[in-house]
Amino acid sequence: MHFPTVDGIVKATDGLSFNLERGSTLGIVGESGSGKSVSSSAILGLHRNTSAQVSGEIMLDGVDLLKLSDEDMRRRRGKDVAMIFQDPLSAMHPYYTVGNQIGEAYRVHHDVSKKVARARAIEMLDRVGIPQPDRRVDDYPHQFSGGMRQRAMIAMGLINNPSLLIADEPTTALDVTVQAQILDLLQDLQRDFDAAVIIITHDLGVVAEMADDVLVMYAGRAVEYGSCKEILTHPEMPYTWGLISSIPDVTGDTSAQLIPIPGNPPSLLNPPSGCAFHPRCTHRDKVPGDLCTTSLPELLPGTRTETHLKRCHLTNPDAVYEREVLPEIAPDLVEER
Repeated sequence: MHFPTVDGIVKATDGLSFNLERGSTLGIVGESGSGKSVSSSAILGLHRNTSAQVSGEIMLDGVDLLKLSDEDMRRRRGKDVAMIFQDPLSAMHPYYTVGNQIGEAYRVHHDVSKKVARARAIEMLDRVGIPQPDRRVDDYPHQFSGGMRQRAMIAMGLINNPSLLIADEPTTALDVTVQAQILDLLQDLQRDFDAAVIIITHDLGVVAEMADDVLVMYAGRAVEYGSCKEILTHPEMPYTWGLISSIPDVTGDTSAQLIPIPGNPPSLLNPPSGCAFHPRCTHRDKVPGDLCTTSLPELLPGTRTETHLKRCHLTNPDAVYEREVLPEIAPDLVEER
């Protein structure tokens, strides 16, 4: 997906590909600007009638969403695929009650009266844990707390029982207790509705809690892709190592400093040649020649399983991780191994 600008073409995503079965969860992680949200917005067709240049295929239940007309896409948006936006206060209209907005999402796809839609909205508010839903249905978004607004957004997203639910940073502005409640709620509702879930987050703790598979993005591309267990226990891409190293260890030395990824994310107007991560990578000296700076690595199976893919020129990343990275971030784990 590319965006023409006066300064040039912004390559928001390039060569991105992933699969997701109904009932499973995919976690998409990466720094701000890596292409996480913009790629998921394309699934809902939110870049239609803009300058965005979207190519490829977006298949949902055997239908290519990119080939649908605007009217057909509107029929599917909210019904077959729905999204929980990052900031529910700005995503919900301040002039309409919460119940009105949830009911409208239902009436768009069902030929029912306002009374029936209101009853359905109350049912969903109750299902997501809003107390006294028959009364709170007439409240406005500003009368809800942050956690309750997020619950209301989840109710709106699931009211039509979509095949795919996209949760864009659903716990960013919430305290840790409410975060845990929201994640538990999403998992419970996913089991009830048998929906596929894409969760976009910066928090690898959220990924460890929810995801079956993980897609790590950097500079608009997938740099690592595999099962959650493989990605978190045996990562094979230095960028993923950096994300894991940046997590504070609450059980470790309280005076220990975090290990940040050096530098800043690249400009997608002029991305670096070769591997986009090479200007920030502290392990590029282990790759012979100038491969990192001149050749873009392909997304290929790693050293352990065929389903664990990594985009890196390192020939034995698992050994490098265990020898150099793991002792710094988890010395106790090294001793156990």
